[in-house]
Parts: sequence; structure tokens; C-alpha cells
Amino acid sequence: MITFLSGGTGTPKLIRGARYHLPDEEICVVGNTAEDVWISGNFLSPDIDTLIYLFSGSLDTTTWWGLTGDTFHTHEEIVRLGGDEYVTIGDRDRAFHILRGDLLRRGMRLTEVTAQLCASLGVRARILPMADTAVTTVIRTAEREIHFQEFWVRYRGALPIEGVERRWSTPPFATPEVLSALQSAEGVIIGPSNPVTSILPILECEGIKEALMDVPVAAVSPFIGDAPVSGPAGILMRALGYSPDSHSTWNLYRDVTDFFIQDIRDPVDVPGAIRMDTLMNSQGVDSALAGAILSLIAGK
Repeated sequence: MITFLSGGTGTPKLIRGARYHLPDEEICVVGNTAEDVWISGNFLSPDIDTLIYLFSGSLDTTTWWGLTGDTFHTHEEIVRLGGDEYVTIGDRDRAFHILRGDLLRRGMRLTEVTAQLCASLGVRARILPMADTAVTTVIRTAEREIHFQEFWVRYRGALPIEGVERRWSTPPFATPEVLSALQSAEGVIIGPSNPVTSILPILECEGIKEALMDVPVAAVSPFIGDAPVSGPAGILMRALGYSPDSHSTWNLYRDVTDFFIQDIRDPVDVPGAIRMDTLMNSQGVDSALAGAILSLIAGK
């Protein structure tokens, strides 16, 4: 079993490549839930849903979110009626949010809800939320505090940031399922997702770092130079006082990482890093990268 730590875009591309080498039954993914949010009375878990849709073959890989071929009639009607739904939610995608919210209100754990949704779409990989309790990434601006989703979706990441914080009512503990998946894994891959909003929330869960000490861990940088391959990782790293590059990413992960991988084009020097082509925007790069990382882990 290989276990991934994943956000919603970069790592799913790598996981797509890993599926050329591993059957889905041998893949486990611990997904970030610090971007989860209630919208229009329903529960959106964007990184988890991207993973479920990827393994079910229904993910829209032109955007890397939502379902391919989805329609947006309900969202359009909500907006027409004056609703403040800043995330464009597809009609079939919304069914997931409705059911998830209903099951959570009935008292089911997010882990149990996720397993039910996976089963409903015939997903054979194991997809696990990092924690069952709510964790929120909050962006502080000069005028107010807003949920990360609002910052990134409504404002396109254009607001000046004064800080990034994680909020919770109960400190997040890794679930027993997550700890078991890490402890029994042949190797763990930290994918090239946003360090601040996708990977650090997972590593901050109680028990995660300790579980990673006894298993080979490879981490992939999401940066080439001082820019991320995609998303707001650069501005968020700066907001936390880090330079937006592979060296800072390595410093964030170094205590739990055996192998650190950065792109062959990256001008930033990271001592001991392994160079690979990590720019997964052409056919075959994802499978080649995944295969090379799996070979590293197998030789540890």
C-alpha cells in the first residue's frame, strides 16, 4: 500500500500517474479538509471530492474540480434569486454536498461519510479525510477575516494578506484510519499541493508526524523558481514569512521527509534534493514521475 498526502490539484495529477503502476486497491490517500465549508446549507469538501471523482473516472480534468459534463442550473437560479453562492457548484456535484451534509447532521463521522460516497461510485482506492473534526483555514486581510475558499474563489486571491491561520473548536487529531494507513504503508508520498493550505493542515493533525517517522516518505515541491506550478501557494507562503520556493518547502517538510524532489528546471538549490520532471501538463509526465518516486521508495 502506498499512501499519499493530498490537496486538490497538484497531488491528484501525480496520483493519476501512480494508477499506471499500482491497482487502485493499493492506493490510499489522506485528503486535506481545512478547505471544507458549508455553502447553501450543504457541506463542500473540495479536496476529498476531487479525489473521489478522480478514482471514479468522473473528474473534470480540464479544471481539476467538479464532474465532467455537469450542469449548473441550480447555482444559476440561486444567484438569480439573490443568493450569495460564490462557488460555482454543479448540479450533480451538489448532490454529493447535500448527502454529505445530511449524513453529518445525523451524526456520522466524516470518515464514514466519505467511505459511503466512495462506495456509491465504485471507488476501490481508500480515501480518508485527515480528521473528523472541523478545521478551517482563515485568511486575514486588512479589513476582515475570510474563509480560504472565499479568498480564492470570490476574490481570485487578489486581496492583500496579513496572515493565514488555522481555526478549530477541537484540536485536530488524525483519525485511527489515517494513522493505520500511514503506519502500514510501504511508503508515503507528499504530493505537489499547496504547502500552506493543503499539506501543512494534514501534518498539523496530532499523530501524523510521529506516524511518518517509521515509513519512507518522499515529498514533491510544487514550486519552480519562486512561482508555484498552479494556485496561490506563492502568496500564502509569503504571508507566513517564507520565500515561495522549493527550499522553503523542504524546510517545512524536512523533519518527516527521506526524499525531496524538485523540478529539473528549478533554479533554486536544495541540498540533497532529487531532480525530476514534475511539470505534469503533458501526457506521460505524471506516470513517469510517479514511477520514479515509487522506485525511490522501494529502494529505501
